[in-house]
Amino acid sequence: MIKSICVVGGGSAGLTSAMILKSRFPTMKVKIIKSDKIGIIGVGEASTEHWSYFLQFCSLDYLECLRETGATFKYGVLFKDWMKHDYFNNLNSLITDTQAGQYSIAMAYTIAYDLKPEEYTDSLALQNKVYFQSVPTNQFNFNTFKLNEWLLKKCVERGIEIVDDDIEDIVVKDNKIIKLKGRQEHVADFFVDCTGFKRLLISKLGAKWQSYKEYLPMNEAIAFPTKDTDEYPPYVTARAMKAGWMWRTPVRGRWGNGYVFDNRYINAEEAQKECEEYLGHKIKIASNIKFDAGSLDKPWQGNCIALGLSSSFVEPLEATSIGFGINQCFLFIHMLLNYDQHIIDDYNEDFQYLIENVRDYVIIHYMVDKKDSPFWKELKLNLPDSLKKNLAIWKNRLPMQIDFKSKYCLFYPNNYSLILKEIGFFDKQKIKEEYEMLPKELKKWCESKMKFQKQRLNDRSMWISHKSFLESLTNESN
Repeated sequence: MIKSICVVGGGSAGLTSAMILKSRFPTMKVKIIKSDKIGIIGVGEASTEHWSYFLQFCSLDYLECLRETGATFKYGVLFKDWMKHDYFNNLNSLITDTQAGQYSIAMAYTIAYDLKPEEYTDSLALQNKVYFQSVPTNQFNFNTFKLNEWLLKKCVERGIEIVDDDIEDIVVKDNKIIKLKGRQEHVADFFVDCTGFKRLLISKLGAKWQSYKEYLPMNEAIAFPTKDTDEYPPYVTARAMKAGWMWRTPVRGRWGNGYVFDNRYINAEEAQKECEEYLGHKIKIASNIKFDAGSLDKPWQGNCIALGLSSSFVEPLEATSIGFGINQCFLFIHMLLNYDQHIIDDYNEDFQYLIENVRDYVIIHYMVDKKDSPFWKELKLNLPDSLKKNLAIWKNRLPMQIDFKSKYCLFYPNNYSLILKEIGFFDKQKIKEEYEMLPKELKKWCESKMKFQKQRLNDRSMWISHKSFLESLTNESN
């Protein structure tokens, strides 16, 4: 029986993992080893809806989270300059609630009749408005540094031991970690590697890195803050650049920004200059990160599992890192007690499916006909077999839940459908024929939902300033 767990790493993956483990196993001894010498990468400032699931599972107050982390609400991602038209990747209740079995009626309707995003998304978010209710959306942006401070405080409150130490030696026997040595020795029944790109623990146990560079070309990023603004857009912007794309994430007190690029075409200095030209002012680079997108072949080895960046990294185009780490841990806690090699093998197999789900979703964003720079002209996507198989199916019908084998995936049919719709992937006539074959009652129900969405958008009294709403929730108005 496992009685003690040692989490190595004090970033968001380590802190969220420790909180999930302690919430699931309240009598278990959970310890975090962190080093003040190791900084925070600081690029994961946006979340998916999985952050809300984390707050709920750990009984954490979302209003406190908003106050303490400088958070803003996130309705989705605005993609600028990727194609001739910009598009807003926003999935609201209209899309997700109109299901017939595994079939998304509303999504089929929007494709069949070529609806514009402003007709079925919460498009008033693009005017810096949020829908006036207690929780306008279940996605957030945070100040990463404040987030980690808050999580650390909550860990202490839950009785999680925090130790500041630098691991210098890892004692391994029979493919299991016996103890860790730093300024002191650390012994536990199980170890969680959240040391980021260093992969300090799992690298000692034979796990191998699988690169995605043949599928995803980006390999470097710069991150930098910019000044606070009078209003906060309730969305993240991903703008296509000469050799990649730039993110802009509003948090209270400042903006988080960065440029993810292929360094075969530009270097960090040139990337900085391009950002300055676009923004119209000088910037100061906070971090420069070189990376190899990919994943471990077997992130669970013996009595150690790698979570978060230690296990995988896919560029932050859809803010997947925090959510993926959370879902990894949710899957892991169901397998931890009384595990054996069969359980370990099952987890590692599930993990591969989950990370491929993220990888394939990011890839489809690049399936655009953009030719305005050498990078975009020469971009030739090599699609993995998993994506090829699905695209062959989805050419003639919408993605369905049956195409997704795990409930721990980050992205599901509607996520894929919306992006594929915007890049013009679907055969609209076939989708229309499929929709028209539905019973009249279902089509009438769907169209009434569409009408309601228009009414919702037209009722401007229910849409208020994002910043004002945040101030009212956090009692920060002057």
